[in-house]
Amino acid sequence: MVTHFIIKGISEFPELQLPIFLLVLLIYLTALGGNLTILLLVCLDRHLHTPMYFFLGNLSFLDMSSTTVTLQNPLVKFIAGHVGVSFHACMAQVYLFASITTQELLILTAMGYDRYVAICNPLRYHMVMSRNTCALLAIACWTLGFLQIIPPVFILSSFSCYRSNEVNHFFCDMVPLMRLTCSDTSLLEILNLTEGLILSTLTPFLLTFVSYVFIISSIAKIPSGVGRRKAFYTCSSHLTVVILLYLILVCQYITPLSGRFLDTNKLFSLFNTAAIPMLNPIIYSLKNKDVKSALRRRMKKLRIPS
Repeated sequence: MVTHFIIKGISEFPELQLPIFLLVLLIYLTALGGNLTILLLVCLDRHLHTPMYFFLGNLSFLDMSSTTVTLQNPLVKFIAGHVGVSFHACMAQVYLFASITTQELLILTAMGYDRYVAICNPLRYHMVMSRNTCALLAIACWTLGFLQIIPPVFILSSFSCYRSNEVNHFFCDMVPLMRLTCSDTSLLEILNLTEGLILSTLTPFLLTFVSYVFIISSIAKIPSGVGRRKAFYTCSSHLTVVILLYLILVCQYITPLSGRFLDTNKLFSLFNTAAIPMLNPIIYSLKNKDVKSALRRRMKKLRIPS
């Protein structure tokens, strides 16, 4: 029976602690600043009050939440020398990270549907993607993300026997904790397979994939090359983010979970929880004229006249 867990962190080599701290701090501040900028632009600029940017604002908020939940431990470890997390705080971290990940995948699915309507049915776009529809889709994504993870976390929190209280990860995640427990995990493994893999990951992937099958089919039918490039440009940022996220998730969860592969799993987790939230604002700002225009308008308004 344990009352708290010790988080080992990204690396245990003392000479790497300062570089890791500086790298994680830089990634965290970049991700936080970039996503906060996107969120503020979406809220303040009326030109971005459209369905696509409404979902982008949701995604930015989730990215900020994900990095805050997971990257606080490596930062605290360098300052305090160790990270001790109470049992209940550890379960809360597992719940928040898993629910945020599910919500991000669902929001990306909603963004894929938005791009499908915009390209395949442009004349009815504003009717189909009305404010009520967007609000209902967002509420559904958030609610499903919060509810879906309750059963597995409830089962995990009921385990009373652990071989050790040292978690070989940089935050409390379900798989490392399952490896530590000496309780029977068969029910939790089945639940993770059905809910975690099929409902939370595979279903959003298939829905997004189907949306892009129709999108690519519609783009291919556009007669002019300029029209095809313009249509593809409107969904290129979203497609880039989707490909990056699912590639990292596949690499992370197909890695064997034996002891010598845990460091590799931590590396993919770091990409998932740090690199992706940092890259999302860059991808959407560099490839999006509307976001760059909104940023320029905000900067002009903030200039102090001499």
